[in-house]
Amino acid sequence: MEIFLIRLIQFMLAISLLVLIHEGGHFFFAKLFGIRVEKFYLFFDPWFHLFEFKPKKSDTTYGVGWLPLGGYCKISGMIDESFDLEQMKQPAQPWEFRTKPAWQRLLVMIGGVLMNFLLALFIYSMILFTWGDSYVATKDMKLGMKFNSEAKALGFKDGDILIGSDKGEFKDFGVDLFRDVSTATRVDIVRGGKPMSISLPGDLNLLNMLKNDPSFMRPLIPAVISDVQKGGAAEKAGMKKGDKIIALNGKPIDSWNELSYQLRCLGDVLADSKTSADSMKVRKATVVFANNQKTDTAAVVLSPDLMLGIVVQQSAALYKVTTVNYGFFESFPAGVRYGVDVLRGYVDDMKYVMTADGAKSVGGFGAIASMFPAEWDWYMFWKMTAFLSIILAFMNILPIPVLDGGHVLFLLYEIITRRKPSEKFLVYAEYVGFVFLIALLVFANANDVLRWLGIMW
Repeated sequence: MEIFLIRLIQFMLAISLLVLIHEGGHFFFAKLFGIRVEKFYLFFDPWFHLFEFKPKKSDTTYGVGWLPLGGYCKISGMIDESFDLEQMKQPAQPWEFRTKPAWQRLLVMIGGVLMNFLLALFIYSMILFTWGDSYVATKDMKLGMKFNSEAKALGFKDGDILIGSDKGEFKDFGVDLFRDVSTATRVDIVRGGKPMSISLPGDLNLLNMLKNDPSFMRPLIPAVISDVQKGGAAEKAGMKKGDKIIALNGKPIDSWNELSYQLRCLGDVLADSKTSADSMKVRKATVVFANNQKTDTAAVVLSPDLMLGIVVQQSAALYKVTTVNYGFFESFPAGVRYGVDVLRGYVDDMKYVMTADGAKSVGGFGAIASMFPAEWDWYMFWKMTAFLSIILAFMNILPIPVLDGGHVLFLLYEIITRRKPSEKFLVYAEYVGFVFLIALLVFANANDVLRWLGIMW
């Protein structure tokens, strides 16, 4: 319950900040051009609101709604999701959105997206200024990578150290590495101390590379015990810090990666168990482990979630960590580069959403909230907030009616053709976009529910 609350608080705090900044962008340009803003709300307020006030001599009512699905900035004389058609029937007023030049209306509509993107760049810059950029370079992972059968069929071997590709030198292990390998026609490696290259097709499916179990590649981490949890199966079997796992149920274990995979396989069997006796049969395992002096075999009972009760060293503990620090002014260009790279990668990955597997990977509010850490971590909080800000900016600029991008599309049409779409057309387009958006929200959050129920993976 505590983990749920920590993630929920982080999610709500991040979303609140992003909504305020986004709607604040619309508000700023509207006020700049003398357009009246009737309401400025954090969250939606169908039927009632949590808080509302209107300053003296102000045309704007500020408030907080109860439905945390976003927020809104109600601008006079504009056809939006409020569907205030009565106002549009009245004579146009000089303070209304519809009476302003198209270029001013365009800036009002892109204001939210612009502010979200600038916020992301600012956060990334401040992250680099405050914490720097620390990572383990792939070239410094001297034990190399462990690859799945698909990767081995392409020429990779366990222990290969990844150096770079025809696109440039690799940085660290992450989604960018997978992305680079998926589009590379040549990957440079070190195998057995000798540099060499592997030819690739240049069109590997990134989604499959990430979602396959085991995944296309992951750092090869020895199955050496870094610590033993008190009361766990490992402690009861006499395992100690420094011991190395050699086999599990007769299956050879050459790394922590393989041990994790075999435990996940047991999890699949456990999920199909019908009785408690069947479950206990799965949980009973034979482990072979060794230290410098001897090799032991022990019968253990794994925990209900099939854990041995051991801690294994992570990459950061095994290898040299590269840290790049930035001064205040140096952090801004570095933050811009980082943010642009994140946006480029996200846009590039959108092509997978249209596939069957990609559609299954779409997540709603639950999936987003689960991306925040289980413990409060300001570094991860701000990094996730910046990432969500970029996503919000990109999704809102898509040319879909009801989103900012839909309004921008119609305004560009007006600027180019010098013909303004009819209000009737804009109303119908808004309805279509609204239905599409609601359907997308239902679909994304239904995916969350199906994953939670274990129906979809």
